[in-house]
Amino acid sequence: MSISWKKAAAVVVGLGLATGALAACGDDGGSGSGSTGGGDGDLVGIFMPTKELPRWNRDGADLQKLLEDKGYQVSLQYADNKNEQQISQIENVINQGAKVLVIASIDGTTLGPTLETAAAQDIKVIAYDRLILNTPNVDYYASFDNERVGTFQGQYIEEQLGLKDGDGPYNFEAFAGSPDDNNARFFFKGAYDILAPYVESGQLVAVSGKWPASLEDWKSIGILGWGSDDAQSEMENRLNTFYTGGKKVQVVLSPNDTLALGIASALENADYTPGPDYPILTGQDADKPNTINILAGKQSMTVWKDTRLLGDVVATMVDEILTGTEVTVNNTESYDNGEKVVPAQLLDPTVVTQDTVEKDLVESGFWTKEDLGL
Repeated sequence: MSISWKKAAAVVVGLGLATGALAACGDDGGSGSGSTGGGDGDLVGIFMPTKELPRWNRDGADLQKLLEDKGYQVSLQYADNKNEQQISQIENVINQGAKVLVIASIDGTTLGPTLETAAAQDIKVIAYDRLILNTPNVDYYASFDNERVGTFQGQYIEEQLGLKDGDGPYNFEAFAGSPDDNNARFFFKGAYDILAPYVESGQLVAVSGKWPASLEDWKSIGILGWGSDDAQSEMENRLNTFYTGGKKVQVVLSPNDTLALGIASALENADYTPGPDYPILTGQDADKPNTINILAGKQSMTVWKDTRLLGDVVATMVDEILTGTEVTVNNTESYDNGEKVVPAQLLDPTVVTQDTVEKDLVESGFWTKEDLGL
């Protein structure tokens, strides 16, 4: 049995600017080309953590094009998941006279001094999908409802296993995201709130013992840097140590697709094959290889965050900042970064299963049939 969720589409309409020639600049791994157009040529810096994950490549390229189409110069930078490199990139673009910085931070706790320099020059900062922490100099946050991502994963497990009806026990393993990523806690909290009562009741049995004693211990099962290979190694260790003599894992909570890809490889290496007895395996992002795995029965679901919508929202926010218009937000209470509550614009994610891949991902143009081998 599978479930699907209706997407609560968030549509934000940007101010129309006169279309002109485009402009962009890049350094330290940046990209872009063009010339000044209807946005008065103001420089916007976009900082993504890495090119290694498909979603960041898509996010960066989509947002760059949206802003260039509005006539802004764009400096798009990728930092190879190296925090000091990202800080250096941000400082360089500040020195180039940027007016707005859009930052998907690698370590959101370390940017305070750099953003203090930006604030002194009246440069506005949008935290992109990852909240920047411990500084008053972040002006806006744009993301998906990240706790709801985890809630959807937990509810999917609850539904599929009949936990509300008292079914169980089921052998259960849980993973969390990178301990230095603030979003990882939100993902895990959403799932934890759903699943913890079933662990306490014995319906879900954490055979390896690697279930946090409390939510605050979530980092104990985090995979640093969201490494797929690290997730595979950890899953293989658990299988080899705790699942012997015919004992099988029946459900694995993975917070995103990168970890799920490694976990699926570990399951395959341990001779788990798709079918009725294959473990439930969650994910997030609708990455191409994971979507293919869903179609093949090697992953049960993913929580899709249509980053094209996020790009639309952020492009509009940048435009509103630079044209002196009130910036669109829909949450002014939830995201305390340790120094201030950051005004946020949040979008809703969508659960995608084997039954809904074509409707949600193909018909929307996120992936083509050719991409997925359909």
